[in-house]
Amino acid sequence: MNRFLAALFIALLPALAWALEPFVVKDISVEGLQRIAAGTVFNYLPVKVGDRLTEKGAENAIRALYKTGFFKDVRLERKGDVLIVSVVERPSIGSIRITGTHEFSQDDLKKGLKEIGLSEARIFDRSLLDRVEQEMRSQYFSKGFYAVSIQPTVTPLERNRVDIDIAVTEGPPARIREIIIVGNQEFSTKELLDLFTLGPASWWAVFSSRDQYSKQKLAGDLERLRNFYQDRGFLEFNIDSTQVSITPDKEAIYITVNVSEGKRYTVSNVRLTGKFPVAEKELRDLISLKPGAVFSRKEVTESSKRISDRLANDGYAFANVNAVPDINKDSRTVSFNFFVDPGRRTYVRRVNFGGNVATHDEVLRRELRQLEGTWYSAEKIRRSRERLQRLGYFEDVNIETPAVPGTSDQVDVNITVKERSTGSLMLGVGYSDVGLGINAAVTESNLFGSGKELSFRVDNTKATRNFSVRYVNPYYTPDGISRGFTLFSNSIDTSQLDTAAYNTKTVGAGVFWGIPLTEYNRLNVGLDYESIGIETRDTSAQVAKDFVALEGSPVKAYKLSLGWSSDSLDSAIFPTRGSLQRISGEVAVPGSDITYYKLNYLLGRYWPLTETTTLRAKAELGYGDGYRDTTTLPFFKNFYAGGSSTVRGYRGSSLGPRDPSVDQTIGGNRRVLGNMEYFFPVPGTTRDDKSMRMSLFVDTGMVYGPGERVDLGELRYSAGLAFNWFSPVGPLSFSYAKPLNNKPGDQKEQFQFTLGVPFR
Repeated sequence: MNRFLAALFIALLPALAWALEPFVVKDISVEGLQRIAAGTVFNYLPVKVGDRLTEKGAENAIRALYKTGFFKDVRLERKGDVLIVSVVERPSIGSIRITGTHEFSQDDLKKGLKEIGLSEARIFDRSLLDRVEQEMRSQYFSKGFYAVSIQPTVTPLERNRVDIDIAVTEGPPARIREIIIVGNQEFSTKELLDLFTLGPASWWAVFSSRDQYSKQKLAGDLERLRNFYQDRGFLEFNIDSTQVSITPDKEAIYITVNVSEGKRYTVSNVRLTGKFPVAEKELRDLISLKPGAVFSRKEVTESSKRISDRLANDGYAFANVNAVPDINKDSRTVSFNFFVDPGRRTYVRRVNFGGNVATHDEVLRRELRQLEGTWYSAEKIRRSRERLQRLGYFEDVNIETPAVPGTSDQVDVNITVKERSTGSLMLGVGYSDVGLGINAAVTESNLFGSGKELSFRVDNTKATRNFSVRYVNPYYTPDGISRGFTLFSNSIDTSQLDTAAYNTKTVGAGVFWGIPLTEYNRLNVGLDYESIGIETRDTSAQVAKDFVALEGSPVKAYKLSLGWSSDSLDSAIFPTRGSLQRISGEVAVPGSDITYYKLNYLLGRYWPLTETTTLRAKAELGYGDGYRDTTTLPFFKNFYAGGSSTVRGYRGSSLGPRDPSVDQTIGGNRRVLGNMEYFFPVPGTTRDDKSMRMSLFVDTGMVYGPGERVDLGELRYSAGLAFNWFSPVGPLSFSYAKPLNNKPGDQKEQFQFTLGVPFR
């Protein structure tokens, strides 16, 4: 109605705007302003001092001021040679209140209102309020709240302002009572309904939203139904209609899906035509659809994508692979012609970075495998993203490759990162398998945005006192050789760990290098010096007493460490795909008071099962021994198992050989560990939240002493649930595990919590 009156008023402007003779304007006066400055009126008024004002000019002036939306009435008058502009301002919005909303947050609603143009201090337009009411009603309908009531109230205030109150009564959501599929013959209704995320909720699913109707979810379910049929040969499957009906009380919804299955088709022939910038045989091998097989839409789509991706690796960023079907309805067969149009070969004009407030551009750029001025490669861009994620500086890395405007063979690579805090100052109390402890740490893994790491740490628990300083330059040389230094002092009272009672104090320093061999393989070399002081007591294990009697205390060791790793994981914090294989060893070289060696082998692999879930399998083997005058692995270098980093559900370092005289764990020179873990998002979090996840796991492991046979039947197993969170104070992990085959004497610890310990 308001818009109609305004249009009518403007239509009558020639009759209302001007009844006087044209004249030359000597001055302009504005009347009726309350909040709006006169300069604003002059800015929009198409009439200036010195202009000759005619009837047409007056009409244009009134129309221009109306278009601003600031005024609900505009009149022009003449007083001598002075033009008088009389206006009546629209009211401004004093405040907006929304009450009764639970499905949508207040902040999100007010943000949406602001985008429409309805926010505090803006000019009030009644038509916008009507639009807001309609949009809110539509949003509630999309979530199944068909009984929603939205009542806006406008209250006039002094100084030409208004308050807006939007009262919402959501009412109960309409629940899906039944989904009916009509026309299915090849597959049962139950089998098809299992594909749907919507449907009647089970009686025990108190908090389930499965029965809450959503138009978007229904569209997704119908697409899954279509894919199900077409992946099983039903090329002509069609969803004829979908009816969504609601009961008069607006509380129950019934959905009917009418389908036509058609006939099952097989593939009669597969051809590849078009232009082949790479070997035709290589592209043909990427087609998984074979003659004689049942038609599968998924195989067609994935074959096309594999060919496109292969061409993209050689610079054909805009390659188009179109699978053209030739259907023979009589024989119920279909042949496909994969037509390849590679387009023009594309190169990267420029690489741009965004979001890296603290991190220098060169830190990001040196990780890239896709360079400026080179041919576009999808594989190099994917690997660049993985390397940036593996730095651990960013919560998320997003890469876009828009075409350069005005060109057909150039793209830009735009990299946007979301930085996470890489530095921390931590003073507090922590808890882990070794008990309560006071810790202080200053850590910066991206020092001044340079990518270098510097950390200083002090830990004090009932069993340990540790001090360490560590510095790492990941690009000591431009080609990626890293170098680092460490200085440390560790004191351990093993009687507090439920292992053989003795005290050790170790001080030392080291230097280490990392040498890249290939894109995924790396060689690590280190040199360390250690001085280990050992103090025994009457309650100490005999092995500790014997060692001190033979070697004395302290003992010095010059260690050489050497390792090789192959690492294709896509993230350093929460990997979802790839593998990690590592062989490492340390040896105390001749000239040391003790001579020994330790070897460790680790193999782990991640498989993405869905977009949000991952399966991991992991195995680890350890072996150590003495050589020359040292006949066995020194007892304080033994392997241990049990606890949050090895076999959860058992107390830390509690598995393995025990000293019968003191009935305490003494560790061993061989260790076997295994793990299978299924990772999934924390319920209630969004897909974009990459700071936390949960898992179901099975752990296994055992330690064996010198002379013992490695009996896999002695392995201990546990299963449980874990929660990992990369919190602002560092990695935090909870786990609850139940030992599956514990034996008498085993020490169980089902709930375990660690703070500041890297994720496994």
